[in-house]
Amino acid sequence: MTEKITREVFDKLVELAAMELDEAESEYIRKQLNNQLTAITELEAVPLPEGTPLAAHGVPYTPEVSPPEREDRHNPYPNPAEILEIAPEAEDGYIVTPDIPHEDLG
Repeated sequence: MTEKITREVFDKLVELAAMELDEAESEYIRKQLNNQLTAITELEAVPLPEGTPLAAHGVPYTPEVSPPEREDRHNPYPNPAEILEIAPEAEDGYIVTPDIPHEDLG
């Protein structure tokens, strides 16, 4: 099977994800992703009897086997200023995060 994730596609994905990988890491991850796609293709080729329902997972989560829903509770951190003190940058009680560069994909 030809690799679905070429080096060019992988490099673009790494760039869009703003990741820094050395050559060995890049090649390892790209090969692993292609291995996963190969496994998915092989699973798709398994013949199933007609009428087999599609499933998102192999475990049916019926009310009988599912845990009860939790009650929503507001549980604020007792000293938020403590967290802000260790943040690289904070302003008006909020942690400042760097802008994410956007690229027009259209």
